[in-house]
Amino acid sequence: MANIWRLGVLCGAQGGRAGSKASSLHWTGERVVSVLLLGLIPAAYLNPSSAMDYSLAAALTLHSHWGLGQVVTDYVHGDALQKTTKAGVLALSALTFAGLCYFNYHDVGICKAVAMLWKL
Repeated sequence: MANIWRLGVLCGAQGGRAGSKASSLHWTGERVVSVLLLGLIPAAYLNPSSAMDYSLAAALTLHSHWGLGQVVTDYVHGDALQKTTKAGVLALSALTFAGLCYFNYHDVGICKAVAMLWKL
């Protein structure tokens, strides 16, 4: 997971320019996280644990952060507005990760919460 975080930092520092090595690494990192989620979600269902809860929190937050970042890049025009919106996405992602970690630590965790919803 640390390597994926470094990819995100590298891509942010490079500005995400098309055709650059950083963009290629970012694209690869996005695919790795997507495939990781395909295996992580069933594994979390079969083996709910604290490690799975925190792994899901990190992977889901990173996946959604990158997705929302692409929406901003595609649909928000103007440098100042785009930078402001990306800062908002970063703040939202940080708040989401902190909230999920808080939920995992102080409550039942993501895996058991989903299981409880399914039992309704």
